[in-house]
Amino acid sequence: MKKTNKTKQNYAIAKEIYASYGVDTEKALKQVLETPISLQCWQGDDVAGFESKGELSGGIAVTGNYPGAARNIDELRKDAEKALSLIPGKNRLNIHAIYGDFEGKAPDRNKISPKNFASWADWAKGLKIGLDFNPTLFSHPMASDGLTLSHPNKRIRDFWIEHCIACREIGEFFGKKLNNTCVTNIWAPDGMKDVPADRLSMRKNLKDSLDKILKKKISPKHNLDAVESKLFGIGSEAYVVGSHEFYMGYATEKQILLCLDSGHFHPTETISDKISSTLLFVPELLLHVSRGVRWDSDHVVLFNDDTRAIFQEIVRGSFTKKVHIGLDFFDASINRIAAWVVGANNAKKALLEAFLEPNAIISKAEKEGDFTTRLMLSEEFKTLPLGAVWTELCEREGIPTDTWAEVKAYENQVLSKR
Repeated sequence: MKKTNKTKQNYAIAKEIYASYGVDTEKALKQVLETPISLQCWQGDDVAGFESKGELSGGIAVTGNYPGAARNIDELRKDAEKALSLIPGKNRLNIHAIYGDFEGKAPDRNKISPKNFASWADWAKGLKIGLDFNPTLFSHPMASDGLTLSHPNKRIRDFWIEHCIACREIGEFFGKKLNNTCVTNIWAPDGMKDVPADRLSMRKNLKDSLDKILKKKISPKHNLDAVESKLFGIGSEAYVVGSHEFYMGYATEKQILLCLDSGHFHPTETISDKISSTLLFVPELLLHVSRGVRWDSDHVVLFNDDTRAIFQEIVRGSFTKKVHIGLDFFDASINRIAAWVVGANNAKKALLEAFLEPNAIISKAEKEGDFTTRLMLSEEFKTLPLGAVWTELCEREGIPTDTWAEVKAYENQVLSKR
């Protein structure tokens, strides 16, 4: 996109203002472009997948009936490409196991293999992006009572163990094929609606299942394993087997990634404060950046205080090489591509703001015990001209400032015809 004179002038002024605080805006722009965000494929079709068209289960619900949801793998890829074209930087796509290229004949989940995802790897290679992966332990007859890897029935546990082992192999395949490390994240919906008499047995089962899943060693160059907790879900309000404490302990023992989902904790908790603590005990983190609203964990990400605090903490702690950033929300009440673009760009904007923060000055005041200066400067920096730098970033990447016009045109030309 040709740079406008107004954008050029605004950026020059912003660059000078940031420089007066010792911040190099060109360096910040480069850092943002080098930090990928993994988009969740399930935003494009309301977590339907291509295995079957059964109802969602496992404490997951999608509300809304906005027209134009992707109905097949080609439509989903086309929609994802459109979204990726409106988000700066080289990003990634995160795929659930129900999104294989099954050609109308989906194997049962414990029988899926890399061949079911080979076309995804070819697609990603063409776009020069990385892929991430997730076992799908919900919306299946073997998960109908809300338990999978922790189930008291060994036959059911073994089925899901086999599924997760297959998913790790697919993650390894992606990593090798794309020469780009895949993060395979395990989240199980296991829990109970009311208070159980025996909490321990199910957690012992879950630990044993995970041990079996992770038994095979896979090069971290190709695949990284992550485990994800949740506070509660629909149908598991009283008890979730895989609590934060469970997975914090397990990830620490196994030295694998811990996934922190910003919608999976109490509404008054923020994951930004957990990042520095957990990285003292686990090698790396996976973040699922979302927005919890009361009991729903998956609203579109906003450029709000919680989002800004997450990225501020990543940058302040120099954690960009230890934290893998993904999105996790699904909203069927609005244009699905707009949801992707708005959520991802808000995350990118928060990341840019964090790289532009004159943290050296704030840290110096803190180390000198001058907390008054720390507070005053922290507040003053909030009104620095971030918008001018963001507009410059988008123009350099060929992304129009009015992304909604692009999305609306795509809706008229493509989505409305579905």
